[in-house]
Amino acid sequence: MSSALRTKPFGSKKDKKNPPILSHEFVIQNHADIVSCIAMVFVVGLMMQATSTLASIFIVMGHNATDPTDAATRGEPFLYESGWRDGPAVFFYTLICIIMHAILQEYVLDKVSKKLHLSKFKLSRFNESGQLVVFYLVSFLWGGEVMLRERYAENMSKLWIDYPIHPMTFLHKLYFIIQLAYYLHMLPELYFQKIKKDEQAPKMQHSIAGLLIIGFFYFFAYRRVAIVLLTLHYFSEFVSHTFGLLEVFDKEEKYARFRIFNNIIFLITAFSTLVLSFLTFFTGIGKTNPTRGMLGLVIAFAIQGLLIFRFITSFLKSKRESKEQATIAAKPLLKKPKSSEKKSESSKKSKKESDLPEADQNVNQKKVKTK
Repeated sequence: MSSALRTKPFGSKKDKKNPPILSHEFVIQNHADIVSCIAMVFVVGLMMQATSTLASIFIVMGHNATDPTDAATRGEPFLYESGWRDGPAVFFYTLICIIMHAILQEYVLDKVSKKLHLSKFKLSRFNESGQLVVFYLVSFLWGGEVMLRERYAENMSKLWIDYPIHPMTFLHKLYFIIQLAYYLHMLPELYFQKIKKDEQAPKMQHSIAGLLIIGFFYFFAYRRVAIVLLTLHYFSEFVSHTFGLLEVFDKEEKYARFRIFNNIIFLITAFSTLVLSFLTFFTGIGKTNPTRGMLGLVIAFAIQGLLIFRFITSFLKSKRESKEQATIAAKPLLKKPKSSEKKSESSKKSKKESDLPEADQNVNQKKVKTK
């Protein structure tokens, strides 16, 4: 295991000066090493007989609903339920998510961004979309694997039969533990990644909303329909953030016209989610448990309604901006007042500087100050 005091810390940028030990800068630079050491404590504890029982609560999936001897004899997979022991497991796998975040950031995203010399704004978008693209792709493939194994597509009635007795296989339970851990790890990442205060609010909302929604569906035994809905949603989000990455590199807006495919995928996903939610919660679960069926339906429709509202707002905003640009371009070139010319020149200059790398922006600011 690497030491947290080494000169070139894992998961952080190289700095000329070594910050004081236990200072904020020290923790930020070495957070991946520190978290790795904490995770190793639980792993080592699992190997020792005196502490294995306690450590297993954090690492091993709890609330086994099957008899291990009977399951091994029949060759059937172990089945699990949800419960209080999932809390320590979410904490441990949150540490793993922080470590994986640092690995992806340092060894992939940072190396690519250094070669591209991105501006501050584009660098922020690149890092955010780069992390989320990987998470959404892995979650989509993982969810699809569970759906194929448990044959939800072949027999949709499995989504509501015998509700609320819906035990999970190991991969199914681990999927939800990782989901909760990933959204929880977003909160400390605001500190580790030095996110500005004005940019923290939407990221905190994303993290807390993901925790509450997935936690609700997980602990209320809506797990089968939840993994199907999440898989559909993550595919749509993967496509959206993939286009977001393309826009970072697309200076001439060559790929802007392909955004229509993202809009079509979102609309298909939204329609499928609404239909599937109605069939599962109202037609399926609602017959045996009307209260829980209606509760799940209201929550699912409210979430999807919010996503559709945000999509329409963003679509209308982009349409309005493109229309304004087309109107300005169609107007004849008239002689503008000097004040308006100065404003347009300054706005163009600031826009050009915003697309420059961070180092070039700082040089330009110094030149202005010296004048």
